[in-house]
Amino acid sequence: MRTTALATLGAVLLVAAACGTPRESGRAGTAATEGRLIPAVQDAPLTPAELAIFAPLPARMDAPGKTPSDAEIALGRTLFYETLLSDGHDVSCNSCHALNGYGADGRNVSFGHKGQQGSRNSNTVYNAAGQVAQFWDGRDPNVEEQAKGPILNPAEMGMPNAGAVLEHLKASAKYRAAFAAAFRGESNPITYDNVGRAIGAFERGLVTPSRWDAYLKGDTAALTVQEKRGVRTFIAAGCTTCHAGTYVGGQQFQRAGLMHPWPATADSGRIAVTKAPGDRFVFKVPTLRNVDKTGPYFSDGSVGSLDSAIVMMARYQSGVALTGTQAQDIH
Repeated sequence: MRTTALATLGAVLLVAAACGTPRESGRAGTAATEGRLIPAVQDAPLTPAELAIFAPLPARMDAPGKTPSDAEIALGRTLFYETLLSDGHDVSCNSCHALNGYGADGRNVSFGHKGQQGSRNSNTVYNAAGQVAQFWDGRDPNVEEQAKGPILNPAEMGMPNAGAVLEHLKASAKYRAAFAAAFRGESNPITYDNVGRAIGAFERGLVTPSRWDAYLKGDTAALTVQEKRGVRTFIAAGCTTCHAGTYVGGQQFQRAGLMHPWPATADSGRIAVTKAPGDRFVFKVPTLRNVDKTGPYFSDGSVGSLDSAIVMMARYQSGVALTGTQAQDIH
């Protein structure tokens, strides 16, 4: 399983990965330059109270009481790259969540079956299993359920139904053996739920420990002076209200535009899942791990610059006007 280097927290702050051709949005406009100013922080080590806001990554992100076998993980890895799971046999999970591209594809939105364009950017698959839910709208509770959705989505992998997926797998001697090894004791191991279980078992090992984790574990030399200043600025700006913990986010849902109306309104967010009026423009708070590698940003992938995304989030979510130096320190 591949473990990537994670940029330190200074490069891990504000908004998460996207998919699509990077492009810069001008929508931040004048509003993003207005707001409460925060004083420059001192160059000093993080205090115990500041360190306690965060936590290092685990070795794996397995669900409580569940430890998948090596055979299940190996099967999941193979399925992650398997184009047979798409109707045209040309799209895999890795197409939109490239493991050599920090788990995303660098586009504002991804392209799927027959070149169809998606409606949202693809969240990074790295560190995803530890989050409260999956997708921008949180419609699936875990990676096992998430893995099954795109395969049957007509705009993504385009398979007509679960039966068609299983037909391809059962026709393969390789997969008959792999499923039997992964799900020992099951009389019918090749099921659609087991496809999700296997891919989920693989994804639960996609963690990206970094110098930030080393710092949290006590290596005070792991971060530069600017990076430490960036963390303290991040805290002072109120970013940790949403982006905290092991994954620097990913643990709650939040409305886009807490302090000022969010300028993009085409995506109505979680309301499409819950039908609750209060969930309009509510999204899952993304993890900020690897965020400097997974742009462009926001659910529509409309902002290509991490510094611009940082300034926007500070303004619209916290009512803070960051200076250029403060945004660069957070970056």
